[in-house]
Amino acid sequence: MTPATRFFGCGTALATPFTTDGAIDEPALRAMVDWQIDEGVHFLVPCGSTGEAATMTVAEHRRVVEIVVEQARGRVPVVAGAGSNDTHKAIALSAEMRKAGATHLLHVSPMYNKPPQRGIIAHFRAITDSTDLPVIVYNVPGRTGSNIEARTTLALAEIPSIIAVKEASGNLGQIMDIIRDRPERFSVLSGDDSLTLAVMAAGGDGIVSVVSNATPKPMARLVECCRSGDFAAARALHEQLTPWMRAAFIESNPIPVKAALAMLGRARNVLRLPLVPLRDELAPDVRAALVTAGALA
Repeated sequence: MTPATRFFGCGTALATPFTTDGAIDEPALRAMVDWQIDEGVHFLVPCGSTGEAATMTVAEHRRVVEIVVEQARGRVPVVAGAGSNDTHKAIALSAEMRKAGATHLLHVSPMYNKPPQRGIIAHFRAITDSTDLPVIVYNVPGRTGSNIEARTTLALAEIPSIIAVKEASGNLGQIMDIIRDRPERFSVLSGDDSLTLAVMAAGGDGIVSVVSNATPKPMARLVECCRSGDFAAARALHEQLTPWMRAAFIESNPIPVKAALAMLGRARNVLRLPLVPLRDELAPDVRAALVTAGALA
């Protein structure tokens, strides 16, 4: 396969809009999907950590994905978060996401119980044996408590239905090892917005983005510029977005993103406990970053 056949682009790790009483805000979510696609985002990733999936029931999780699939209407892939640190639950949730219409699955490495590398491989093999959907591996040691080593990712890349990794280790050396030795069909997606430019310059294929919740067009354009080799334009976009990339993580994700979406009038600033709204004194930093990014006047 040529690199052009790899999974590519800027995918938004969608925040989930809630009503004032904490229920899923279906109209806001549908509007969010349309806006993201109209702004040029290449795929959507509902029910990850940014989407607060950890505090959803299975029924809510499935409903969010159903809404995103219905509203996307086949215009972009829908990569549904389905991760769990219980392999049996991850398999069951994968089946639910398939029924909801997801085109791909995003599976995080098991958190908290910290399996050894061979346990991580066994976990993903069990998942891929259970589903016919393509799987994207998600490595985020800052949340899971363990790292998927490059050699483990490369072993997983040999499984035909594992098509990509979302790499949020922050370890550029590790990411470059994966890029260097991966199968030609296997995509490497940055899991850190601030490393998108570096990862793509090293040969990566895109980003699963948090900041594109509020700035979808420039983030999608940054990825397209990298892919076409226009790194001067990509650097300019990166510089424009850097204050927002920093502000988006001024407190735990998705706290700043929810505040930003409220400032843009696209979702209420409502989160589910144990997450709480952004501290008032940090709101000016988020607002100023959005102004620099061109999202607010």
